[in-house]
Amino acid sequence: MAVKIRLRRMGQKKAPFYRVVVADSRFPRDGRFIEEIGYYDPTKDPSVVKIDTEKAQKWISDGAKPTETVAKLLKIAGLE
Repeated sequence: MAVKIRLRRMGQKKAPFYRVVVADSRFPRDGRFIEEIGYYDPTKDPSVVKIDTEKAQKWISDGAKPTETVAKLLKIAGLE
């Protein structure tokens, strides 16, 4: 099972809100996930990034691969 840390799009049309989730890479973007570890709101000024770094570090050490965007958000949140 290939596990990824990625964004799940929520919110209304033209007003995106993302949840940072751990999911199997075979599932759809907004489909089933294993665990929610944070959120990202790009509509606020400045953008709001809230990620549980302990959970993220645990999943990365267990072999989960973050997507490019999530890797940037993890860096902003203080991981790495």
